[in-house]
Amino acid sequence: MLSPAPATLLDHYLGISRLLAGQLDFHSAIQSVAAEINHIIPHDHLDVCMIMLDGKYHIAYEMGIETAWGQPPPAPLAGSPIRAVLWGEEPFLLTADACIDPRFHFEGAFSAPIQQLSLRSRLHVPLKVQGDVIGALSCSSRAADLYSIEDVNNAQSIADLLAPYFFALRAADQAQRSAIVEAEARAREEGLRLGALKLTEALETERQRIGMDLHDQTLADLTRLARRIERLTHLPEVTGETLEPLSRGLQQCMQDLRQIIEQAKPSILQLFGFAQAVENHLDRSVSESGAVIDWQLTDDTGGAIDSLDQTVSIALFRIVQEAINNAVRHAQAGRISVRLHLVKSNIVIEINDDGRGPGISGKRTGSGLENMRTRARLISAKFDIRENIEGGGTCVTVLFPMISRPA
Repeated sequence: MLSPAPATLLDHYLGISRLLAGQLDFHSAIQSVAAEINHIIPHDHLDVCMIMLDGKYHIAYEMGIETAWGQPPPAPLAGSPIRAVLWGEEPFLLTADACIDPRFHFEGAFSAPIQQLSLRSRLHVPLKVQGDVIGALSCSSRAADLYSIEDVNNAQSIADLLAPYFFALRAADQAQRSAIVEAEARAREEGLRLGALKLTEALETERQRIGMDLHDQTLADLTRLARRIERLTHLPEVTGETLEPLSRGLQQCMQDLRQIIEQAKPSILQLFGFAQAVENHLDRSVSESGAVIDWQLTDDTGGAIDSLDQTVSIALFRIVQEAINNAVRHAQAGRISVRLHLVKSNIVIEINDDGRGPGISGKRTGSGLENMRTRARLISAKFDIRENIEGGGTCVTVLFPMISRPA
């Protein structure tokens, strides 16, 4: 191929140096100098192949014809058709027709683009910094026998201009990757810290819940039993009839403790969903009471209630649980209904019974009611308890706005 005059070559080399200045990434750098290189070495395809710091992979940045060589991810160095140059085994590669040159088609070579795009004339020279090969400059043409040894020398001069700049870009890219890895590590560490904090908060919340559950019933019952036992110590004789209420009270305390322990374990709520958990609690509470109580559960949420955050779901379930317990234990209800439905963007839960109203059943106005209010307040839900206008009994309503669900 006819080479440019020395003065013209110098102008192009100076142009390459000038155009490289200020380029901050590989793609923009190769794009900025491609035209100047084409004046020196005409080509259909140009690429700069960079060896990654691990020495095992390389990646190509190309101009002109797009090939699979320029597609991520980085490819193994051992499969490169120009590995002899990249490994420093050859000072350059020059071929009149790469389509039939066996040096480019060894076993395992990724040489398909050569055949697919008829890249016949090819030359490859190393990019070196302080004697180490960091990559290669490659020029290819669809015309056969286009390049000469003089073109190889010109290409090497270009490569010597590019090498320090591309070396600096590689170092900057590696520093950026390291910074990203470090930032991701810090983010994971922060995530673990926040996770531990949330776990601590969850444990504290659970501790408070157990405390409320114990206070609601068990502690009060044990206090009453202790006072009865104290009075019995002053009697000259204690009969079996006198001890019978104490036995029943202790059995009730044990039943309450079993229920608290059961609630602390992974529940049906977590395994099968909200409606199933409520249905299970309704059935068990009514069965254990021994009373004849008709109950009904209706779920019209279309599965939305099971999409809630677990913390919210558990809080709502505890409120429903307490309302059902009140209806079964204290209201003397003959019928209990629970309805789950949607009103605009709100989940609404209604628990109705036909027993004694909230003003008559004194135990409904104690700690159990306050616990329901507290649980609702903690998840930003609205809580209401009122006497049914028709048919008597009590209606407990909880409204949770899904848009403003807590994190």
